[in-house]
Amino acid sequence: MRGSLAERLRAYLVAGLLVTGPIGLTFYLAWLFVSSVDGWVAKLLPAEYNPASWLPVPVPGLGVVLVVVGHILIGALTAGYLGRLLLRTSERLLNRMPVIRGLYSATKQIFETVLAKQSNTFREVVLVEFPRREMWTIGFITGRAEGEIRDLSDEPEVLNVYVPTTPNPTSGYLVFVPRRDVVALSMTVEEAIKFVISGGIVAPPPRPKREPARVAEPALE
Repeated sequence: MRGSLAERLRAYLVAGLLVTGPIGLTFYLAWLFVSSVDGWVAKLLPAEYNPASWLPVPVPGLGVVLVVVGHILIGALTAGYLGRLLLRTSERLLNRMPVIRGLYSATKQIFETVLAKQSNTFREVVLVEFPRREMWTIGFITGRAEGEIRDLSDEPEVLNVYVPTTPNPTSGYLVFVPRRDVVALSMTVEEAIKFVISGGIVAPPPRPKREPARVAEPALE
């Protein structure tokens, strides 16, 4: 009887941790992010221009709101003729700096790839045999191989596939795979990232069975 009660209490404890753990960790990480942005904005703005100094009590998240509003204003400015002129001038200046130009170009391409809604790059999840045959892993198509890499291959088409690592998907490998060796998946990019981060624990929801497409047809243009 005691053993049964102890096992039941242990099961309740585990169930409680499974419920409160993810929620608490999510709120904690969100609070850290908001607090760090608020602190950064408070240091950046002079005290007389900081809205937090005008309020009787601290308002968490005010710095995040200011950052979002500031980016909206910057985006609206660059949409006009003067903003585009300033942007071209600054990019021309950055492209003349030996080290900075490479860093700026790579950073700009990453942001355009991830944030641009009109871009289909990095939007399809596939399976590739990596790091050897008969060993499969999740990858993301980032484009078609061009230039020297394309010329060295006898395949009609070669795809650039980014293979993320677990549990940190921001690091990984860039592999070049013939289109015929790529298997398209129906899961979304967000589902695949969760799957990778969790080490396969958080699996995508089940979908109707279908024959796997050995040839992926992403819209890369």
